[in-house]
Order: sequence, then structure tokens, then C-alpha cells
Amino acid sequence: MQTSFLRNVWYVALPSRELKTNKMQSRVILGEPIVFYRDSQGKVSGLRDICPHRGIPLSYGRVVQDQVECPYHGWKFNHEGTCTEIPSLCSDQELDCTKIKVRHYPVREQQGLIWVFMGDKNFDLSKTPEIPLMKNLPMDVEPRILEKCIFPCHIDHAVIGLMDPAHGPYVHKSWFWRSEKTMHEKKKKFAPVPHGFQMVRHQPSSNSKAYKILGGVPTTEITFSLPCVRVEHVQVGAKNFYSYTALTPVNEKETVIHQMAYWDFPWLSLIKPAIHKFTKVFLYQDMDAVSKQQDGLRYDPSLMLIKDADTQAKWYYALKGEWEKHLEEKRDFTNPVKEADLRWRS
Repeated sequence: MQTSFLRNVWYVALPSRELKTNKMQSRVILGEPIVFYRDSQGKVSGLRDICPHRGIPLSYGRVVQDQVECPYHGWKFNHEGTCTEIPSLCSDQELDCTKIKVRHYPVREQQGLIWVFMGDKNFDLSKTPEIPLMKNLPMDVEPRILEKCIFPCHIDHAVIGLMDPAHGPYVHKSWFWRSEKTMHEKKKKFAPVPHGFQMVRHQPSSNSKAYKILGGVPTTEITFSLPCVRVEHVQVGAKNFYSYTALTPVNEKETVIHQMAYWDFPWLSLIKPAIHKFTKVFLYQDMDAVSKQQDGLRYDPSLMLIKDADTQAKWYYALKGEWEKHLEEKRDFTNPVKEADLRWRS
């Protein structure tokens, strides 16, 4: 199984609400230290979190005049990573500080999330997988619920663990969801989408009790998109509920999961604490399973994927392989996923 990281793609860096005006937040993504800051105009920028002078993280400094100031000697860097001031220089000392730069990362902010592009400096951003949007909700919408968790594993194990359709009755066994006693055969239709695949819209299974709180006749579709975003869109009439899962690799042994919920059901906010509890329980049940899995993986066992329950995992690896291969061969991306009906018991 592959264990590499996808590059030349967008990853969630942090939720918008965590980055205040004139403040900084440091993150490690793909093993790279990055400092994000929001200036007085609300613009978010991302810079390599290491000062090129003495190597101290810039995130220990502060934001001054919409620039990052190093805490060691006061060097300042603008949103493009260009050094604009070295306070220790005397007036007659010739040094063009604007030739000193730290790497800056393309950043986008939409629907309550800050995304960062991790890849080649000159890569054509129009050729990256699109950032998944919740098209029925406004661009400035914020998540109603946000839960963050760090899985102690490579992102591949986190992704296929979260998309796995057969673990529910065992990992998520509960009175409000399902157990092995309610398992029955299911058949779902899948289709390719740009840089991913989708479980085509359908009515939820009869043993999925949580959907019933929405009332009416809910339908749902679940979409996975490269590099690692899963979006479930539930509709009841004109109203929408989104479960949005974004995974960000810190390094080979840690993956950050941001689990969000968005909705436009006015009354649903009345039970927001219960929904938040449900979200947290689910996410930490998955984390517990993945944590225990590491006890076996340390022995480097041979692993297996079966039809049809593990076909989505196979598709993930195929999509990942095609993304890397099409970059190497400098050709267009060709989605390896074909329409299919998958069957499993859960």
C-alpha cells in the first residue's frame, strides 16, 4: 500500500475562527512548518515558519503593520515573504533586504476554512483538485460545529478508516446508530466525480437512526475528493445538512482531522449540543480504532482489501496513484473510478 503524501494540492490548514486579526498561528503540514497570519484588512497569508537569519520560528514574533516581525532581531516580512526591514542596519550600510525572502504559500479562505497549497512554487493552481464547496450555502458561512482530533497514523490509514462502510456496527455501536444485531445487506450506486467518487444520492438505510431527527424524507450523497476530503450532503426538501471531514497530514505518524457540520435548518440549532456530542463521540471512536490498529501495524503485516466493502479504499489508492503518475508523465489526469454498484453488510 502507498504511504506517500500527495502534493500540488490544497489542504485545510485551520478553521477561520482560530485566526484572529493581527495574530498568528503555526502549523506543521507535510512536515513543513508554516505560520499563518491575518492582517488588519482580514487577509490571510502563509509563510515558512523559520527566519532565514538565525532560524527562530517567526510565529514567536508578532504582526506589525500587516507584516510578520521576527522576535529575535526584528526583521520584518510581508505577505509575499519578502524582507522589508532589518532594524540593525545603519544608514550607510548597503544591503538590499528585499532580496531576502522566506517561502510564502498560496492561501484561500472560504466557508469558514483556511486552505493552503502544498506543492511546487510554479504549479498551475487551475490544475489542482477543486476545494470542495457546499454549493447550497453562502461563501461566508461558518461551521455550526467544529471538532478537531489528531489520529496517530499516516493519512492513508485515516482516510480509508473514515470512509470504510463496514466498521459502523462495531466501532460506532450505540443506541442512536446501529449494532451488529441490525446489520443487513446494502447496495449503493457509485459514480466518478472530478478527482474523486460519489455515493449517489439515496435514502439513508433504515438502521441509520440519526437521520430521523431531520424529519421528512431525507436523502443523502457522500463525495470523496482528493487529496482527502469527505462531504456528506443530506437534504430534506430545500433544507441542507453537511457533514464535512477534512484530513491534513502533519507527518508520517500524525494526521489532523477537522470534522465540521453545517446546516440551514433553523430549529436544528436548538439541539446543537446533542449534535456536537454525537459528532465528538463518532470521531473519537474512529480515533480509538486507528490508535489500536497501530499496535498491529508496527509489525509491518501484509494487509488485504476485499470486494465490495473495501472498494472505496481501492479507489482512493488508485486516485492517489493516478494523481502522482499524471504529474510525472506531464499529462491530463484520468479518473480511474468507473460507475459501480457496491454491496456489503452493515
